[in-house]
Amino acid sequence: MDMLWSGWGDPAKAAPLPDAVTGLLRDLLGVTPRASGPSTLGDIEPPAPALTDDARAALSAALAAADALRDDAESRIRHTRGKSTPDLLRIRAGEVDDIPAAVVLPGSHDEVVAVLRVCAAHGLAAVPFGGGTSVVGGLEPETKRPIVALDLRRLDRLLAVDEVSRTATLQPGLRGPQVEALLNEKGWTLGHFPQSFEWASVGGFAAARSSGQASAGYGRFDEMVLALTVATPEGTLETGRAPRSAAGPDLRQLILGSEGALGVITAVTVRIRPLPQKRVYEGWRFASFEAGTTALRRLAQDGPRPTVLRLSDETETFIGLAQPDAIGAADTPPSSGCMAITGYEGTEEETAARRAAAREVLLACGGEYVGEEPGDRWEHGRYNAPYLRDALLDAGAFAETLETAGFWSTLPRLYTAVRDALTSTLTEAGTPPLVMCHISHTYENGASLYFTVVSAQGQDAVAHWDPVKRAANDAILAAGGTISHHHGVGTDHRDWYAREIGPLGVRMLQAVKAEIDPSGVLSPGVLIPVR
Repeated sequence: MDMLWSGWGDPAKAAPLPDAVTGLLRDLLGVTPRASGPSTLGDIEPPAPALTDDARAALSAALAAADALRDDAESRIRHTRGKSTPDLLRIRAGEVDDIPAAVVLPGSHDEVVAVLRVCAAHGLAAVPFGGGTSVVGGLEPETKRPIVALDLRRLDRLLAVDEVSRTATLQPGLRGPQVEALLNEKGWTLGHFPQSFEWASVGGFAAARSSGQASAGYGRFDEMVLALTVATPEGTLETGRAPRSAAGPDLRQLILGSEGALGVITAVTVRIRPLPQKRVYEGWRFASFEAGTTALRRLAQDGPRPTVLRLSDETETFIGLAQPDAIGAADTPPSSGCMAITGYEGTEEETAARRAAAREVLLACGGEYVGEEPGDRWEHGRYNAPYLRDALLDAGAFAETLETAGFWSTLPRLYTAVRDALTSTLTEAGTPPLVMCHISHTYENGASLYFTVVSAQGQDAVAHWDPVKRAANDAILAAGGTISHHHGVGTDHRDWYAREIGPLGVRMLQAVKAEIDPSGVLSPGVLIPVR
């Protein structure tokens, strides 16, 4: 199934906002319904494909399947941009000025290499396309060249399982549910469950350094990767011969997070874990975000570490976003304080022991146990927030997310700086917002902060958001945070990423790109500033 072209996920799962939420948006934020509905797919008339006959013939010759080259309007529209709120607002308005000239669906690594060489020879840009879930402009190259969307869905096999070493080799087009189904059949799990799990792909997980909701227990995706096969216009790169090595710098780490700008990932070898016998999630209430953060730090640093560990601030808890499945439910009144969700996975014995030991830490930090229902609600609704975002857009609200990470010592000022930047900039623009935040990923030395902001849309919602996003990005860097913890860089964060790594870091990346992509074929302007 293809994702909804003008929104998130499966259209059958979309639902309107509850009346209580609509009323809150109207009374608190001044949100009013949009004057007109979004465009339909049939309304959009994209420009004719900008491929020469020679380029089209060469692309077709590089692909084995007869239907592997597509340039019909619907295929191209469905591969236009990603799923950020500005992306959706623009596509709903019928704006497709940066639509791909063609979509190709290679069936092998060699076909990917061949396509990239054709693009280099004919002056085309190639943008790898997995699940299409980027929210940072990762599918929006800055180029005047005709764009080829390189859809990897046909590279969708489990290539190998090494049960002795506990590894699996996966092709990049596999989506999260497919990976789990294939591994679960053999008694294994990857344990990677980001909010985009149902739609994002293995290649995307690696290219964007994805972090799943169970990262406290299983680790980030980049920590799971043991080997990569990468296609570039200059040939093939193979990385990873052992779980660890002292044979020079680790080239895996150069490709992980490269977002398609340095190559197209065509195979990923990852570590796997035994399928857990038991999964249990529960809720804890803390009097303040500060108190809850202290409790999470204690667990992250001294253990025992839960598999899932997250904390919503006071506003997010009150609204109910800590349990997305409960928003607007008549039987779930707003909560005070801050809600934490802890989860435990493993054998029956291991799960019970870690849960009991973590309970002692949480109680000692002032936590109040509120049972398994909040955890069950969170688990049931853990992938639903993007659908809620679409419903907010339908109701006339603007809703967007952004995230960062920092050391524990810098987290309080980072939280305050970003929240204040969002609040003040939007208030000055005449659309006072609701700003919510949660800690979603924890480490021994720090944690991530994930912000959700909701406001009225203003006259031009995309233009309205641009200075707000810039102010938030500036605040992140000024407060000592990283410009992205797991969404990636894309084009939206590129200029701030350049500030974060400095001029020498930028030149290093540009030098690597010049060596493996001398024609600048791969995702121009994504991640790496163009020279």
